[in-house]
Amino acid sequence: MPTKMRSERDSMGELLVPENALYGAQTQRAINNFQISGQTMPVAFIRALLQVKSAAARANARLGHLDADIAQAIEQAAAEVAQLSDTELMQHFPIDVFQTGSATSTNMNANEVLATVASQFSKTSISPNDHVNFGQSSNDVIPSTIHISAALELAQHLLPALQHLAETIRDKADSVDRYIKTGRTHLMDAMPVRLSQVLIAWAVQIEQNIRTLQAQQAALHSLAQGGTAVGTGINTDPQFAQYFAEEISHSTGLDFTPAESFFAHIASQDIIVSLSGQLKTCAVTLMKIANDLRWMNSGPLAGLAEIELEALQPGSSIMPGKVNPVIPEATAMVAAQVIGNDAAITIGGQSGNFELNVMLPMIAYNILHSLKLLANMSRQLADKAIASFKVNEASLQQSVTRNPILVTALNPIIGYLKAAEIAKIAYKEGRAIIDVAAEHTDLSREELSLLLNPAKLTEGGL
Repeated sequence: MPTKMRSERDSMGELLVPENALYGAQTQRAINNFQISGQTMPVAFIRALLQVKSAAARANARLGHLDADIAQAIEQAAAEVAQLSDTELMQHFPIDVFQTGSATSTNMNANEVLATVASQFSKTSISPNDHVNFGQSSNDVIPSTIHISAALELAQHLLPALQHLAETIRDKADSVDRYIKTGRTHLMDAMPVRLSQVLIAWAVQIEQNIRTLQAQQAALHSLAQGGTAVGTGINTDPQFAQYFAEEISHSTGLDFTPAESFFAHIASQDIIVSLSGQLKTCAVTLMKIANDLRWMNSGPLAGLAEIELEALQPGSSIMPGKVNPVIPEATAMVAAQVIGNDAAITIGGQSGNFELNVMLPMIAYNILHSLKLLANMSRQLADKAIASFKVNEASLQQSVTRNPILVTALNPIIGYLKAAEIAKIAYKEGRAIIDVAAEHTDLSREELSLLLNPAKLTEGGL
């Protein structure tokens, strides 16, 4: 059955819109123009945009620029729309990510939806431009919404997830401290390490990422709102930026401030480029941890088989009994995607042409995508791989006791060349290093046992 349509008008004329749509003509024009990817702006972005419109209405009411009835209706409309489920919400925000570079279409989409709903709560017919968008421009609304949505995702999801991952790793390190394994450099046998030392290194990497991300928050909390079209603040109250910052801080629980320079925040996306770069670093950390887990889990017969990851699902449609390291593999893919997102954001950041960056929708999509992926994957990695893996002690001991590199501990006593000679014999004959050293040095077996004790050789490191 054909969709029933109604006629809507904007500055370019009349246009048919689905009868039950909350949006109007400008949104419909964007739907018609940008049938590109089928990907819409992220839910987190749209929900932040609703908060921006609500905070702007409250700020303008405080300044006396909007009637209290109109401002209250806009605020009520924003709350009403925000209560919708993600699926229901996005039916009203159908515009493709790949649209006008300022995301004016998405800003007007929000203005039209809120005007339609707010008109139900007001004695006055609410205008998308003159009321919902009062004192604002897409050019300060969208950069502000990028910062606000990213700040919320960072504070509420990613940082807690990374903290959970770090704590899980440290807990696991405590439980496996007694296990000694062969260290490896260049993927070749090296001096022994405690399994706990391996894990603590991972935890420190994660904690470094947490601290660096936290250091980004102050800049991320600075907002372009109040700069309007080009940064001069045309058509808005000079006090609006401060009032808006107070209102959005109250509604989100984060401490937002007006930008040091509206011009910089509207013309560039340097702060988001910087945040994305740190998310890339986080992705690199997760990739390293994932790959270490995959190597240590490899086998179970022809690999290292140092640990056994939790069996989560069958690993092959043709090889019965095969189980694969699916969580580390998913982690590696997430890391690759975040690195790719960062490349797109970096290119997007270069598109600050004079007074406006014109890749804002793509930047918003990718930064929120990266934040979501890293947050979700960090929890999965913690709970379904690190917390639950088992240690194969027999495999660890077999490798450690046969490792000729243990002769390194004798260097200060017998010298590097003599130690190298002993190592080569041990390799060639497949013998334990203590047996060869007993034959080719004046050291007693008791002395060698102390000097070559793998556990003792792990001491001294942090």
